[in-house]
Amino acid sequence: MKKDIKFHPVTGVKMAIVKEVNEKEESWAVYIINKNLIELETLMITAKGYGNVGGEVKKTSVLRHMIEKLEATSIARVEAIDPALFSLNNEFWVSYYILDQIFDKKFIFVAGSVQEKHMTYIPELDMHGILHS
Repeated sequence: MKKDIKFHPVTGVKMAIVKEVNEKEESWAVYIINKNLIELETLMITAKGYGNVGGEVKKTSVLRHMIEKLEATSIARVEAIDPALFSLNNEFWVSYYILDQIFDKKFIFVAGSVQEKHMTYIPELDMHGILHS
C-alpha cells in the first residue's frame, strides 16, 4: 500500500510550462527538468486539470506519461497543453526512482498563473515560460 512506501523528498526536479515558437505558429508544452547529477529512472507523470470556471466545476481527463530514463542534468518534453486549460489548476504528479529509492512530488500550476506577464527565461530549455520547483 502507498502508506507503507517511504517517499524521499524531491530535490533538483522542476516542471515548466513554456511557449514554443516556430516559424509558423506558437504552441504551449510541459517539460520536466532534471537538475540532479544522477539519472532518474521509470518516471511516471499523471496530468490533470480541475477548478471552477464561471461558477461551474470543471475537470479534465487524467493523462499518464512514462519516461524510462531521464539523464542527469537533462530535460524531457512531457506533453502539449492547450492554453484554454490555463483557467484551471494544472496538476502534474511525478514519481521516479533513483537507484532503488522512490521519489514522489505533486506540481500544481494554479489557475491563472500561466500568463505571459509571469513568464521568465528558463535557461535549461532556452525558452520563456513558467517554472515550478
